[in-house]
Amino acid sequence: MNSDFRFEQPWYLLLLLVLPTVWFYRRHFHRQAGVSFAPVRHLELAAALRSPQLWIQPALMALGCSVLILALARPQAGEESSSVHASGIDIMLLLDVSRSMLSEDFQIGSERASRIDVVKQVTERFIQGRPSDRIGIIAFAGRPYMVSPLTLDHDWLLANLKRIQIGLTEDGTAIGSALVAGANRLRDPNVKSRVIVLLTDGDNNAGKVPPLTAAEAAAAIGIKIYTIGTGTNGLVPFPTTDQFGNKFYTQEYMPFQEDACRQIARIGSGKFYRATDTRGLSDIFSDIDRLEKHEIAVQEYRTYRDLFAWFAGLGVILVAGGSACGETIWRQIP
Repeated sequence: MNSDFRFEQPWYLLLLLVLPTVWFYRRHFHRQAGVSFAPVRHLELAAALRSPQLWIQPALMALGCSVLILALARPQAGEESSSVHASGIDIMLLLDVSRSMLSEDFQIGSERASRIDVVKQVTERFIQGRPSDRIGIIAFAGRPYMVSPLTLDHDWLLANLKRIQIGLTEDGTAIGSALVAGANRLRDPNVKSRVIVLLTDGDNNAGKVPPLTAAEAAAAIGIKIYTIGTGTNGLVPFPTTDQFGNKFYTQEYMPFQEDACRQIARIGSGKFYRATDTRGLSDIFSDIDRLEKHEIAVQEYRTYRDLFAWFAGLGVILVAGGSACGETIWRQIP
């Protein structure tokens, strides 16, 4: 937002050229002899201020007249604002929160991290990079549940993302049901582009809707689907807590069959990705961010506030002050 200043009627500023003419005329052709006087109580003050009289009063009068002329020109202060219109992309993020997402085969910095923690961190950066898109989140395990509907309020969206945790619903991986839930949130045909990003670390083993059937239904109404398979395939370190609250790790076998995810992406005219580390997952979201770009419309406008009253008031005060001085402490008589 930028400040702006203008004169609504700038031609009145030409009157400023008259002031030097008046000053020149009064100085050279309209000089009158006179003596200064003041009331008795001002005698000492008048004597002390005799010299400034030569320039203070004319300066006040000239400055006051100048400010009044500026007031006639209608000074206005304005602010230039811009509004960004949404780019026309709706994105639903489907995040797997099944028990296997607790596996700690990722790293954040030098620390071991669970799959769900890395997914939340990378998803947060993805959301922050798309401020003009409506984004929603559905978490799913044995069934899907709504974390956030489509929204442009990304602060609220990120607050809900942070609250996602494992165990909020029965365990399992209901990919088909999650796709149906996501597609139901993307039914607005007036949106330029509608996208589902499905992130999972397992095969569909719950829910009543086959994943490929759900993908075909979503594709039929124009929804594009990206799928991300996360985590290593095979034995992974899985955190466990003993009866005393001590954390230790066991090696659990976590197979990942990527054929279904590949087919879902193909049906949805999207792309399949495989992420086995934090950097790879971050690069995947960056690639999706690059692929799903549209031009953003920016509208600029200005609003102005009239300053006439302020300038007029100041001008009257200055002229009145100069006139008052001329009629009191600096009064002259022929």
